Amino acid sequence: MDVLMVRERYKVVRVVDIRTDYACAQAVDIMDREVRSCLLNIYEGSLLKEYLPCFDRLQGCPDFRDMFLEGDSLIAVFEDREGTGIDQVFYLGDKHPWRDRLEYADQLLHQALNMADLPPSVSCAAMLSENILVDENSRRLTLRFRVFPLEGMEPRELVCLACDQLRKLLRHRFESPREEMELLAELERRPLPGVVQLYALWRERRDAIQRAYEAMEEKTFISRFFWRLWTQIKWKLSRKGR
Repeated sequence: MDVLMVRERYKVVRVVDIRTDYACAQAVDIMDREVRSCLLNIYEGSLLKEYLPCFDRLQGCPDFRDMFLEGDSLIAVFEDREGTGIDQVFYLGDKHPWRDRLEYADQLLHQALNMADLPPSVSCAAMLSENILVDENSRRLTLRFRVFPLEGMEPRELVCLACDQLRKLLRHRFESPREEMELLAELERRPLPGVVQLYALWRERRDAIQRAYEAMEEKTFISRFFWRLWTQIKWKLSRKGR
């Protein structure tokens, strides 16, 4: 089978996505000493004009490696990332300890903050579930820039997507302290204007959430159970009263 080369540098390994005027391919950079894998986002037709100014603004994105025109195609090259999709790691009934949840939440919102100045068509795609990857061995959360076309993206949409992902990490559980539930409830009733404000709110509340978990751990098993039960009852009653 013929080997497909792009610019005599990127050897295509497989096509991972294809749709009207867009394709994404996994490739290896043969000029890279480590021969690292990368993602080629390929745009044609009307998408070429739409995305060309977007990638001109990505010099501050560490995963962005290159952009060029090849015939009638615009090609944007990003680092490839490995891991398991967030929906396969954090789901209803998962057993992740609270410390891991807070650590992943830190990483998620820091990633969102790093994309505050990126074009929404790029940042919002990276914040979709299929592009949020978790490596449980290294306890790292990374974003994959498979930037397929999205309609109607704006800066506020990145906040909404980040909040949706945060709810997966801090999913309402029997052991959830009131401080954590109050944060998620506030994000539901008071949409924030940007990811800078979202990150600031998280940093403001995080320590209190951690202290609540630590205080719960100091209790005996029986005391902890009844404390959690009473916390959940009071929370449900307060929500009904609103």
